[in-house]
Amino acid sequence: MAACPCGRTTAKGLALSLGACCGAYHAGQAAPDAESLMRSRYSAFMLGDVPYLLATWHGSQRPAELTLEAGAKWLGLEIKQHRLTGKDSAEVEFVARFRVGGKAVRQHERSRFLREDGRWFYVDGDVL
Repeated sequence: MAACPCGRTTAKGLALSLGACCGAYHAGQAAPDAESLMRSRYSAFMLGDVPYLLATWHGSQRPAELTLEAGAKWLGLEIKQHRLTGKDSAEVEFVARFRVGGKAVRQHERSRFLREDGRWFYVDGDVL
């Protein structure tokens, strides 16, 4: 059982499997909150799941196509903060680490999310 790429653990600190964590969202289940959607999007980046990334991007900001960084090796995700900013809006501050072309990259971002018809969507974010 491989650990979920997002790094989520149980209350006892045991790693959740992909199937018990982000895999359910990749298969179509709605993420219950913006943090879960953020984690599932990180896992999708790591797994190269472009259709999922586009489907969970809010229509107001969704690009027509998405090309992932070739050869990127994802190293970890740290959620710094998750907060509701309204009834159907939230922000998630995170740090995602990856390596591309031998260079280490640290993506620190505060992302905005909206919930529509019971589903959360990534809108945009500010690099910190």
